[in-house]
Parts: sequence; C-alpha cells; structure tokens
Amino acid sequence: MSGEGKSGARIAPMALGALGVVFGDIGTSPLYALSSCFTGPQLTVTPDHVLGVLSLVFWSLVLVILVKYVGVVLNADNKGEGGVLALTALVMNTDRVSPRRKLYGTLGILGASLFFADGAITPAISVLSAVEGLHVAAPDAQIPVLPITVVVLIGLFVIQRHGTGSVGRVFGPVMLGWFLILTVLGVGWIVREPAVLGALNPVRAIGMLAQHQVGALAVLAGVFLTVTGGEALYADMGHFGRRPIRLSWSLVVMPALVLNYFGQGALLIENPAAVSNPFYLMAPAWSLYPMVILATAATVIASQAVISGVFSVTTQAVSLGLLPRVRVEHSSAEHAGQIYVPIMNWLLLAGCLALIVGFGSSAALAGAYGLAVSGAMTIVTPLTLSLIKSRTGSESRPLRAALSLLFVVDLAFLLANLTKLQEGGWLPLSAGLTFYWIMQTWQRGRGSLLTRLLREQKPVRDFLEDLKRDPPVRVPGTAIFLDAKASGVPRALLNNIKFNRVMHEHVVLLTLVTREEPRIPRAKRLTVTPVYDGILRIVAQFGFMEKPDVLEILRDAEAHGVPHDPEHTTFFLSREELLPGQRSELPPLRRRAFMQMARNAQVIADYYGLPPSRVVEIGTRVEI
Repeated sequence: MSGEGKSGARIAPMALGALGVVFGDIGTSPLYALSSCFTGPQLTVTPDHVLGVLSLVFWSLVLVILVKYVGVVLNADNKGEGGVLALTALVMNTDRVSPRRKLYGTLGILGASLFFADGAITPAISVLSAVEGLHVAAPDAQIPVLPITVVVLIGLFVIQRHGTGSVGRVFGPVMLGWFLILTVLGVGWIVREPAVLGALNPVRAIGMLAQHQVGALAVLAGVFLTVTGGEALYADMGHFGRRPIRLSWSLVVMPALVLNYFGQGALLIENPAAVSNPFYLMAPAWSLYPMVILATAATVIASQAVISGVFSVTTQAVSLGLLPRVRVEHSSAEHAGQIYVPIMNWLLLAGCLALIVGFGSSAALAGAYGLAVSGAMTIVTPLTLSLIKSRTGSESRPLRAALSLLFVVDLAFLLANLTKLQEGGWLPLSAGLTFYWIMQTWQRGRGSLLTRLLREQKPVRDFLEDLKRDPPVRVPGTAIFLDAKASGVPRALLNNIKFNRVMHEHVVLLTLVTREEPRIPRAKRLTVTPVYDGILRIVAQFGFMEKPDVLEILRDAEAHGVPHDPEHTTFFLSREELLPGQRSELPPLRRRAFMQMARNAQVIADYYGLPPSRVVEIGTRVEI
C-alpha cells in the first residue's frame, strides 16, 4: 500500500476519535444555545426574529469555526501541537526581536487563565442542560434535576484518577450517534417548515443587527454559545492532526449542527412557546427518556474533553514556569498524554458544584457562560496574525487582512458577552483574572528568586581555583547536583564541600531546560561538557509537552561517557526556605502569595521521580 493509502486508512478512525474528544463541547451546544438567544435578551419569538437569529448562528459557524479555526488557525501549529500556550511559545520563539514580545507572552498567559475558568463552567452547564430534559419528559413528576446533575458530575470527577482510556474508545461512536440524532431531528422539522432555509441569506443576519442595534449585543451573546467549544479544534490538534479534525467538522459536525439549529427554528416558528426548551421539544414524546440518556452521555464526553484539556494546559504551564510544581499521575502506560492532576481535578469539581447550586438552571448559567471563552478565542487571533506575518512577510497580506476582519467579529462577540457581566459573567471573568494573577505572580517570583540565587552563585573559575588550592577528600560514587542555570556552581555542591569537606569521585551538574516547542528529538536532547577532573555538566533540553525523567537522562548520558550506577548515585538537591527580605522586587501581596505557593509546590525529588533512598536535601535560607 502506498504512503498516501496508509494515511487515508488512518484518517477515518482518527476522524471518528476527533468526534468524541474535539467536538463534544460545541456538539452539545444545541441543548441550550438557541433558547438563550431569545430568553437572555427577552427577544419576542416571531418568524422574522427566528430567521434573523438562525442567520446569525449559521454565519457565526461559518466565519468563526469554518474560516477562522478550520481554515486558518489550524495551520498555526507548534510542530503539530495547538492551543493558546503552544501558539504563544511559537510566536515568542519565532519573533524573538519583536517589541511586542512581552505583550504576546501576557496574552498567552491570559488566554490560558480564561481556559481554566471555562473548564469549570462547561461541565456544569452541559450536564445540567441535558438532565433538565427530564422536566420535558415528565413535567409533573418533580424530578430532582439538581441532585441528579451533582451525582453525575461527582462520578465524572471521581473516575478521573482511573484514566479514561477504556471509556475513550466509545467516545467517538457515541458522539457519531449524537450527531446523527441532531441531523434527523433537524431535518424532520425543516421539512415541516422549509421557510427557515431563508436564514442562509446573510441579509437576515445584517437586518437583525441593524434593527436592534445596541440591543443586538444581547442576542449576539446568545449566538456566541453556538460556537463555544471551537477553541477545542485548535487545542486538541496535537492528538489527532488537522486533517481528521477538518474532515469531521466538514462532513459530520457542521451539517448536523446547522440542520439541528434550523430544525429548532422551524419548531419555534410553528410553536413560539417551545422556546423554553426547543431541543427536547423537537423530539417525539416516546423518545424523550432515551434522548435524556444520550444527551447526558454526550455532555459527560464533552466535559471529559474539557477536563483533560485543563490537565494538559496545567502541565504545560508548569513546564513553562507559569505554575508551581504539582503532582501529575499518568493514568495510562500506553498513552503519555493521558494524565491526571489531582489538585486541578478537585478544584474543577468544587467550581462545578458551586456553579450548579448557585445558579440552579442552565438558563441562568448561560448568562455566566461565554465571557471567558470569547476572551480566550479573541486572544488567538492577534497571536495567529503575528505568526503568519513572521513566517511569510508581505506575501500574506491578503490572508492577514481577512483574519483582521474576523478579529472584528471576535471583538463583537467579546463586547456582546460583556453585557452579561451582571447576569453572572463576572464570575468566570473573575476566576480567569485570578488564575492570571497567580501565574504572573509565580513567574515574577520565580524570576526574582532565580536572579537572587544566581547573584550569589560562585563562578566556575573561582570554584576550580578553590579546588586546586584546597582539594576536598574524594569519595567513591556519583553525585548529581541539579543546577537551575548552566552558568555557575550549584549552592548544594558548595555547601556539601564547605560543611562535609568531601566531594564524590564523579560529579554531574545537571541543568534541565524547557524550550518553547512541544518536544525535543532525543538525539538533540543532551549536551555533555567536561568542567574539571571528574566533574561533568549535562544540559538536557525538553519541550513544554514533556516531563523530564532524570533517571532516563542519566541512562542516555552513559553514551556520552557519564558513569551511571544507580546503587552508587546520590542526588543532592537544594531546598530554599524563603524569608521576607527588606528590599523585594515583588509587592507585599504578591510576595506572600509566591512564598505560599513555593511552600506548597511538589518537592523536586517527587516531581522528577527520584529514588527517596538516594536523595540528600541541603537547606538554604533565601531572602526575597
């Protein structure tokens, strides 16, 4: 079989897998989005309004998802990886001399922060809107929707530590069934009311905006709910590749969504009172209970994708020095990407439960939903524009002009969502800004601490002169000293010689460097440099999608002449006890927050998986 044939054979299963992971969020938007377009702004349900809203929905899907994300942004990959942090790292790595480099870094941190805020609200609104179908199936039964939703979400977050590999294999087929149901329901109602196809005319959308002017912002805020989840197309590109994602969107997802929204519109033209829950009221009465079960399964899948995305972004942020070290567990021996981050899991669960209890319904939650997502999606556009310009120069002017027009659409949606601040939009925005402040605090505090440590670090030349003048006793074995920067001598080594008057026969100064690209080829990972008799310096480079394995580094270093005997190797780590200094680069609140995060960060030995019996920690007090 040719290479093209083999590639084609892999596309279909990858596209099916993408249905289950990439499109879960946007695929469950029909549960609540169209209803929010009318109930949020209290828009009268008339045929003209229905056609205007449907036209806005259709052209939003075309411009934001099909043109911007599928057509343009998916090409802005960082060696196959997507997402706002991957894009930010690529932009900063590509355009190192740009005066806006600091601004790009700030935008990337803000985008990741808003994604964290989205991670709590998406499971809450998705699962709650699905379970609310029980009110439609049995309106007089007084079924306790909120407790059922709470139980479903608690179960979802509890199983995270067991991994999602076995469940993940059925995600694609379940979502394929979901999109087929969306299509069938939509087509059935479009046949009954074919006039809804007039919404394909963009004049309807323009007329809607012109008629309501400022009031149209509230309608746009509801329309935006139909494209939430679009950022997942880019964030999950590394798992599936752009071709399967484009294929799934073009052949399955977009047709199903458009047909379902138009079907809901047809129902509203015939029965305006159905605006309370047009999705479930489209279905025959006999199918409502199976529909609730399928919808709940689809929203759980959508929530799983968001939760996994939060875990992935957390590990990227730790690697890039934006968050303190946290415990990361690999839930699959076969797939390195399947990880579990306990602290983020329980934070998300707490956030979901607080949102459900506090807002009480998906309609109320819709007021809070969208602001964080629109902010994150807006940030992607200028970063992509910068990358396109640095890659292609003046040749890309037409493309950049088109993307700049789409940026206006992004800003319109962001402005529209700002109108929902009082309805709950302040909550995800506050959460996102809090995460932003935390990441900025950790980044600045870490930089300040490193600067202070390097200032006090002894130069290699002075260290070697001291060794020659007053050589310590050499003892058998290998000592590994972790060194933040490959420029001086680690404090732990200096203190060991100063207080113990010994130095091992073999000394390795190990520096771990995270690059602004997802992965580093193994052949280019290690650089070994002799420093002095028996002293070697190893610089190991990793991408932000990789977690360094110190033991694996030492095994690989044997090929470079570095002796490695696990039974006679000792790891010397420096543990800094931070004290408030008289003069600090950090404001008092930031300094206290950084010191607290530093105390609660995972111990270096545990983070790198070092054998506990071979680790010696040397404490140092540092003023900051």
